[in-house]
Amino acid sequence: MSKIKSLIRKSPKSDQSESIAVNSDNKNIDNISVNSVSKDNTSLNTPIEQTRWNGWGNVSINKKVSPHGAKLIKSHIGKTNKLKSVSLQQVLKTVPESRLPTALTDLETVSVDQEVRLRHARGQSFPDWIAMHGGDFEVFPDGVAFPESTDDVEQLLKLAQEHDLIVIPFGGGTSVVGHINPQKGSRPVLTVAMSKMDQLIDLDNESQIATFGAGTQGPAVEAQLDEHGYRLGHYPQSWELSTLGGWIAARSSGQQSLGYGRIEQMFAGGTLVTPQGVLNIADIPASSAGPDLREMMMGTEGRAGIFTTVKMRVQSQPEEELFKVAFLPNWAAGKAVLKQAVQSNVRLSMLRLSNAVETDAHLHLGTTPSQFLAISTYLKARGLSSDKVMLTYGVSGDKAQNKLALTQFKKLLKQHGSVTGKLTDIMGNIWAHGRFKFPYLRGTLWEKGIMVDTFETATNWINIDEQMAQMQDAVKNSLADESEEVMAFTHISHVYKQGASLYTTYFFRAAKDHAATLKRWQKIKHAASVSLANGTATISHQHGVGRDHAPYLGAEKGALGLQVTSDMIKSLDPEQRMNPGVLLEK
Repeated sequence: MSKIKSLIRKSPKSDQSESIAVNSDNKNIDNISVNSVSKDNTSLNTPIEQTRWNGWGNVSINKKVSPHGAKLIKSHIGKTNKLKSVSLQQVLKTVPESRLPTALTDLETVSVDQEVRLRHARGQSFPDWIAMHGGDFEVFPDGVAFPESTDDVEQLLKLAQEHDLIVIPFGGGTSVVGHINPQKGSRPVLTVAMSKMDQLIDLDNESQIATFGAGTQGPAVEAQLDEHGYRLGHYPQSWELSTLGGWIAARSSGQQSLGYGRIEQMFAGGTLVTPQGVLNIADIPASSAGPDLREMMMGTEGRAGIFTTVKMRVQSQPEEELFKVAFLPNWAAGKAVLKQAVQSNVRLSMLRLSNAVETDAHLHLGTTPSQFLAISTYLKARGLSSDKVMLTYGVSGDKAQNKLALTQFKKLLKQHGSVTGKLTDIMGNIWAHGRFKFPYLRGTLWEKGIMVDTFETATNWINIDEQMAQMQDAVKNSLADESEEVMAFTHISHVYKQGASLYTTYFFRAAKDHAATLKRWQKIKHAASVSLANGTATISHQHGVGRDHAPYLGAEKGALGLQVTSDMIKSLDPEQRMNPGVLLEK
């Protein structure tokens, strides 16, 4: 542990004056506030030793599951049994000696400490959780580098070439599709953790361009911008720990992408260190000078190189930000509201529509018993049945703009039979205060023997209903050979004039042991992926490809598309030492 502390600068405790409990059952949860990171220390990122080594997030934060929420899940999947979990000390005994040459181990920026290597061996995918709790990590990086500059990264890649190393870029370690896992092989593996490059380097107020170190985590981004009255506004659910470089490398999308845009609208340019040299991507607002290098390097998932500094398009802090909830009679009514709002340019910052099953789950999981009873009674009295759906929406801007947007949107809601009011807005407050807490539920449910995972896609409006039905049917029936039930529900999480994203969450029971449980997940994952690989939907809207989605990428890109992507990557990494097997299987 001492080696970790010496390599990763500590950040002070977050300001807890803004602490808000999600509900009375979760009083121990610290609020992960947009501006809650202290600003009086050289490092603002969460130190890795303050995070769980075998799960999600800060060790001091836990999220309870309401009794009626757990009961609902078990009513679908049946009685559950908890899997055993190994200890950190047990896993540390399995970490082998490093194979790194002395040219690397002699560097102050490189650690071969066993715990450091263990904490950088896995991400947050379901197979990662099985490995971390079962103890079978299989492979560990031979060392972890903590560069502090572009020059440091250049040096590391040159040494990697000289000594024939595999290099894995490590952002926040939040990948859910296998981006950062070392693989078996004869070449030593060096993981490059960017956590020390976490500073706002420059701010061009006139152009509203902020230059950051690529290892800056979400809270640190917003805390540093807030000092100057700005906001980036990129809020993926992993925002607490994920980084700018990771968002760019995986083409991430945030919860308020309708208002602030996806990461491709925010990323203006920056520096990418490749095995062939440094690629400087100019932050020009627009260009017709051939293919766009900025777009080409986004989504390369560490295969082309490592982002070190990034230039981001920022905007002034909003005068007002609100999140509200409306309930509609059924999915068709809710979908119509979303499509009409986005296609008529109503100025909202977010739109999210839960289908009937997810609506019921949120009412159970996100409320206290008294809140659940009050809201359910109110909705029933207003004529809504079990087909009802929950629509979460937000506005962000000056008060006059927000007022106009809300007036326009409420007109649409009324046309489609919505139910709104103070009771429904309780759900909006619950969502806003717990928006980054859902990943913590995974650990709580694990302790109850309930396995949970997600997958997502995007498709055109004309395909939404059929695609959702295919996805959910595939998941629900994936364990039929074992006579196991899978609970699945879906929401639209991002909307576009052309179409929308679909995000599915599913629950299933742990099997008799870790290996059998992983096999269950593999069946579900394959069924879900095949349901997406149909030519009309993407294999990933926001999580990236990694290793888990790589086998299904060809259905979307085609053989020629895969070849073009492969040729581009090989031009920058001809020896294929950068994260091989990620994005492309070869």
